[in-house]
Amino acid sequence: MHLVSKTYSSAERAYREVKERILAGALPGGELVSEGEIAADLGTSRTPVREAFLRLETEGWMKLYPKRGALVVPVPMGEAEHVLHARYVVETAAVRALVEAERGTVAGAMREVVAHQRELAAAGDLDEFAAMDTEFHRVLVVAAGNPLLTGFYDSLRERQRRMNSVALHSHSSSADHIVEQHSRLADQVAAGDADGFAASLAEHLSGVHKVELKGL
Repeated sequence: MHLVSKTYSSAERAYREVKERILAGALPGGELVSEGEIAADLGTSRTPVREAFLRLETEGWMKLYPKRGALVVPVPMGEAEHVLHARYVVETAAVRALVEAERGTVAGAMREVVAHQRELAAAGDLDEFAAMDTEFHRVLVVAAGNPLLTGFYDSLRERQRRMNSVALHSHSSSADHIVEQHSRLADQVAAGDADGFAASLAEHLSGVHKVELKGL
């Protein structure tokens, strides 16, 4: 029983570590990695790494090639556009659902995240900055009080984080510019300017990820 538990623990650790590297951009899309390479990094045998790779393939993060390794699946352009469209729909609906009494509190929570992001940008911590970017937008969605929309939004969380990491590490988007845009979005929430928020959000999402959002 002890051996089974240890094997499971090693496989879970390998899964979490490799997935974290993918989401943070340390293992970029298109890179071919080997079981031996990851096993050596983690100080474990190949068996738990193989189990982790199989699990990540099932989730769509990797594609396994026998005797060659595992390919980290890039973010498809079509998927990026779909994720951003879904985010736009949910976030703009969330803004319109806020009552006047809630706006100041929600905007204040968003500004707290912005302040943290400003510190992370100054420190050059792009990985944590990308994670907090997702949190900034989630604050608004949760505040709208619709658990179904929150659950749906959370199902996009990992894809959002990876897309954020790709954008920041590829230097296609400036962390300082994102902070400025987030500040404007928070101000529009505080003012109850739903139309202005929608326009700024469309500009923000398309600009950060270099994706044309048709129809917005």
